[in-house]
Amino acid sequence: MDKHLSGRRHVMGWGAATAALHIMPAAAQAPQPPARMDGAAYTPRFVSSPDGVRLATYEFGNPQGPAILFLHGYAQAALSWDRQLRDPALARDFRMVAIDLRGHGMSAKPEGDAFYKPGQVWADDVRSVITELGLQKPVLVGWSYAGRVVGDYISTHGASAIGGINYVNASSSLGDPAFLGPDVGLLGPQAMLAPGIDGFIEGTVRFLRACFATQPEPADFQTMLAFNMLAPHYVRAGLSGRPANYAEALKALRLPVLVTHGEKDRILATPMGRFTAATVPGAKLSLYPESGHAPFWEEAPRFNRELAEFVRQAQANR
Repeated sequence: MDKHLSGRRHVMGWGAATAALHIMPAAAQAPQPPARMDGAAYTPRFVSSPDGVRLATYEFGNPQGPAILFLHGYAQAALSWDRQLRDPALARDFRMVAIDLRGHGMSAKPEGDAFYKPGQVWADDVRSVITELGLQKPVLVGWSYAGRVVGDYISTHGASAIGGINYVNASSSLGDPAFLGPDVGLLGPQAMLAPGIDGFIEGTVRFLRACFATQPEPADFQTMLAFNMLAPHYVRAGLSGRPANYAEALKALRLPVLVTHGEKDRILATPMGRFTAATVPGAKLSLYPESGHAPFWEEAPRFNRELAEFVRQAQANR
């Protein structure tokens, strides 16, 4: 069992107790501080996007080290990156920042498609975090849906302010049905967008199970379920149906790119990762034959080693 689990249970219990509050509209909520991740030194801070949405950010590691900015997937949270943020070797060498995307975790959850459908808002969120935290040429690590957030950012603001990109089982196009795994339908009304509280919870459980070829320990799964429930139904619906036209932005990239993909992914199939790697000039593809949708969790030691090597190479190329 993960040695940090005992430290996370306090956070987990608090998160579960407040999950129902975060399903309510944002106007009914009092502002909340970013959640404490017990057991590791970190700095929480809110960053405001141009449209006024407050984003919870969490900084770990060496303030003087090369910067890594972690972006989580659909209905997830900064806690998704637990096995990276708490890794002693990564913390020694790198400045690591994870954020709760708008509508997720402890970030604000305004209602209305204007806060979720336009690519501009996601692009501006990333730029705001980079600017307000003073991140110097960070490497963006984007998991799953965050591949689209990265695509929004580079399409809108270009790549001059970043040092590299690590796409992790990430969406970069919707142009080919072969990119989608057999369980991608769980993102729709049968699971993650199911009506009613019973269907909402059960659908979230089904989706989380589908994310892993090797299932998490029960305490870890409990943590994941709790922070997934912090993403309300209207937020999940707002993320759905957005266009994903990033091919031209990918082709224009001239910076180091690593594409990491678990070959047992049932949400986004391996052809998605191969497409990204083939579209970005000079990109490197790293496949994980035994991992599902979350290789950074399922094979954390290998993932962390490859991430460290990639960030160092990106810094050397600056």
